[in-house]
Amino acid sequence: MTATPPPAPPRRFPAPPLRPAAPGRPGSPGAAPAVPRASGPLRRAPAPVLPAGDGPQRLNKRMAELGMCSRREADDWIAQGWVRVNGAVAEMGVKVGPSDRIEVDRRARGQQEQQVTILLHKPMGYVSGQAEDGHQPAATLIGPGSHWREDRSPHRFHPQQLRGLAPAGRLDIDSVGLLVLTQDGRVARQLIGEDSGTEKEYLVRVTCAVPGRGDVAENVQDVFPPAQLARLRHGLSLDGKPLRPARVDWQNPEQLRFVLTEGKKRQIRRMCEQVGLKVVGLKRIRIGGVVLGSLPVGQWRYLAPNERF
Repeated sequence: MTATPPPAPPRRFPAPPLRPAAPGRPGSPGAAPAVPRASGPLRRAPAPVLPAGDGPQRLNKRMAELGMCSRREADDWIAQGWVRVNGAVAEMGVKVGPSDRIEVDRRARGQQEQQVTILLHKPMGYVSGQAEDGHQPAATLIGPGSHWREDRSPHRFHPQQLRGLAPAGRLDIDSVGLLVLTQDGRVARQLIGEDSGTEKEYLVRVTCAVPGRGDVAENVQDVFPPAQLARLRHGLSLDGKPLRPARVDWQNPEQLRFVLTEGKKRQIRRMCEQVGLKVVGLKRIRIGGVVLGSLPVGQWRYLAPNERF
C-alpha cells in the first residue's frame, strides 16, 4: 500500500484590505448591522489594523473585535471546525496576529441568521436577569400570547428562540420601559461591551429634599439648584470612578430626561441621590436608534431587519 504523503503546511497569505462598513440609513432605528451574503462556503473577515506593538491574541477575542460573533459563539464555531486561519482549520486556543486571515464557514452564518433580538416593554416588578427575591425574570413574558399584534417582523415565534435569550443591559425591578433580549452576541457586545457608547434615554420623575419643606413633589424644577443640574451632567462619581458626561434636561417641572452612554447598576437613582433628588418613576424610552414607541406594557416585538441600535 502506498503511504499517503503528509499534508503540506498551511500557507500564509497577506490580509485583504479593510473595507468600510456600509452606513445605515440616516434616522433609521437600530439593530446590529446586517452581515452581507456570502456566495461561497466561507465568509472572510478583513484583518484589523492594530497599533504598533500589539502582539498575537486569542482567536475568539479577535473574532469578537471584528464584529463576527461573540467569544462564546467563536468557541462553538472553532469546536465544530467552522473557522480557518490562513486556510487551515483553527484549533481551540490558537492565537492570531494582525496579518492573519480569518474565514468562517457559511454554516455558522446560517446559524446566526436564525438568532433573534427581542424588544420588551418591561413592567414594574420584573427583574432583567435571573429570578431573585421571588421576582420573575422579564424573559418569562416572552411567548406567543404577549407578542404585539402590530409587529411586522417576518419572524414567527418558536420556543427555540428562548434558548440563550439574555438581556443586553439592565433595567431594575422598579423601572419600566425598553429592555433588549437577544441570542446574538454581536448585539450584546454592541450594547453592553466594555467599549460600548450606545446612548440610552430615560424619563425620570423626581422629588427634591428641601430643608424645612421635606420632599417637594410639585414644581421640583423651581427648587432644584442649577448648579446641581450641572453636576448631573458631568462631575459625579460612582464606585470611586468618574461617570461619563450625560445629557440631563427638564422635560416638565417634575420630570428629567437623561441620556447616558454607560449603564452602571442603578446609575440614575444613585446619581440623583447625590444631588438631593429621589427617583419616584423611571422609564427607558430609547436605546441607540431603537425607540420604545407605542409597544404596550408587558408585550414584545422582534427587532426589525432595517433597525439599527
